[in-house]
Amino acid sequence: MNERRTTNILLLIIVVPIIFYLLKILDFILIPLVASLFIALLFLPLMRWLSKRNIPNSLSVIIVLLIFIASFLVGGEIIKLASKEIMETQGAFMAKAQIKLTDLAYTIEDFLGIKIMEDGNLLNVFINKEAVGRNFGLTIGLIGNIVSMLLMTAFFVVLWLAESLNFYKVLSTTIFKQKYASAKIFMKIESDLITFVKVKFFVSALTGIGFGLACYFFNVSFPIFWGLFAFLINFVQMIGSIVSVILLALFAFVELDPTSTLLFFIITITLVQVIFGSILEPIFMGKSFSINVIAILVSLMFWGYIWGVPGLIMSIPITVFLKIIFEQFPQTKLFATLLKGAEQQIKIPSIKKQR
Repeated sequence: MNERRTTNILLLIIVVPIIFYLLKILDFILIPLVASLFIALLFLPLMRWLSKRNIPNSLSVIIVLLIFIASFLVGGEIIKLASKEIMETQGAFMAKAQIKLTDLAYTIEDFLGIKIMEDGNLLNVFINKEAVGRNFGLTIGLIGNIVSMLLMTAFFVVLWLAESLNFYKVLSTTIFKQKYASAKIFMKIESDLITFVKVKFFVSALTGIGFGLACYFFNVSFPIFWGLFAFLINFVQMIGSIVSVILLALFAFVELDPTSTLLFFIITITLVQVIFGSILEPIFMGKSFSINVIAILVSLMFWGYIWGVPGLIMSIPITVFLKIIFEQFPQTKLFATLLKGAEQQIKIPSIKKQR
């Protein structure tokens, strides 16, 4: 028994790094596959509703695809509106930014006794033709990768919804052998994922609207852009909220004079993030699938390292999925307990005592 246990531990030590390596090198196919699975799970209630009304499955898939395309078109129009807003005021903002940053650089030079600027223009230190050309090429490559990822994701969504790829069958044939158990777990995963996405979308939308209105009332440029940016980056759990507040505060430093107006603006966007992200979101989420803060941070670091930005966005749904799976087996319940929030861990012993 001891020899078998030692062999299993050694095999685990060898297999786990290999799995991590495969996850990283196969990101071009795994990211669209996992993202499409979550998207397909979101549309499954609609597919069932259409099926109950005797609508053919092929027509239901077309309807979902039209919704998918319409969402991207609406998002594209919002991005176009934000880009138009930036282009209209770009010249005035760049002139103001040059003056403000130059004054700040002179202050830093006097304080530290070092030379930052050679020609009196701080922007020339960071912006040059070679950097612009290199960044333009990187941007074109990034756009190409995003488009290819989106097309692959849409393709996999069609396969999931058309049941060419069947997540329920995968669960029942690989992880859960009993049909009742696999159906129950499948419904649990679907329910938790839909709840998470609904709440996250609602809270992110309120955060984006709050940021946009704050920029509008405090006369900070590009309110539509900042509202859209806050909405999108808020899907990155914990990190996104901090990044949005810091970047907008730095931007406001350029736009506003360092008076009480700047202070009140920073307080306003911080309160918006705290109210929606730290108070309302946990309330709306409830305690059905709360996850330990440490587990969230580890998940963000791990999936962010493996899959980059898409990994940061999908880290929490993946963690929720793994927690539900771990809860079903006695051998892995310890990992599920480690992922749970502190309140859930305290409640478990009391329930057992009552029984």
